[in-house]
Amino acid sequence: MRTARARSKIRHHLKTLSQHESQDLGEKLLQQALRAEGIEALPEDTNDDLWNRLLHFSGNKNRAELLTDIGLGKRVASIVAKRIVALLAESGFKPDQLLMSKERFTAHEQISQGAIVLDGRDGGTVQYAPCCQPIPGDAITGYLGRGEGLHIHRTECSVAKKLLQKDKERFIAVEWSDEPMRPFATTVIVTVQSGKGVLAKVAAAMASAEADIKQVDLGRDSEVGAPTADLRFSIDLRDTQHLDAVLRILARTPRVNKAWRMSS
Repeated sequence: MRTARARSKIRHHLKTLSQHESQDLGEKLLQQALRAEGIEALPEDTNDDLWNRLLHFSGNKNRAELLTDIGLGKRVASIVAKRIVALLAESGFKPDQLLMSKERFTAHEQISQGAIVLDGRDGGTVQYAPCCQPIPGDAITGYLGRGEGLHIHRTECSVAKKLLQKDKERFIAVEWSDEPMRPFATTVIVTVQSGKGVLAKVAAAMASAEADIKQVDLGRDSEVGAPTADLRFSIDLRDTQHLDAVLRILARTPRVNKAWRMSS
């Protein structure tokens, strides 16, 4: 009985933690969307009446639930922000046109100043898309999945491009932190000359480049007796510079024909 109770407490703790993470993300997304509408911060005299009317519009019970829904992708931050602007306009509040222009049409920066910053401590509300496996140094974009939190894609990802055509309003600006707090996974494919000991040579080369190998696919679908084979390595890396170093070392490794990063 105590074991069942303990499991219940753990599940409750994890659910509460997930809700907190989603709420925090939702608050960041709403702040970003408000900046795009020319609002740096809500006026200090913003009263309960505005939030009550906003919650009536969204159908949420309270502010925390609304922010959680935004973080989970159940509500679109830009739509909520536009509703806030409309409600504020009724009391004579005017957006900052300069801020709006800077956020929407930044001429010399690929990502606006209001971007969500990613350092790897994002919790379950931020997922790094397995189709393209972005790592620090990649140009990235964020897609707010419906009820699934924020998905991070490389901007060149074919999946992200298809989503952009169908659901543009769910894409938001994201950028890497200057100091990510953990390594990130990506996949490298290595074409080798078949033979005894080649896997060990490739693994040793990766180890010398400080790449942490998480999984290896030995290419069992290759033809038996074929002169070459494609080995697929899932590895943890710091950033794109680290990836380049790994690929350079692999290129110099005996019996390696070529090595490249898998793309979607």
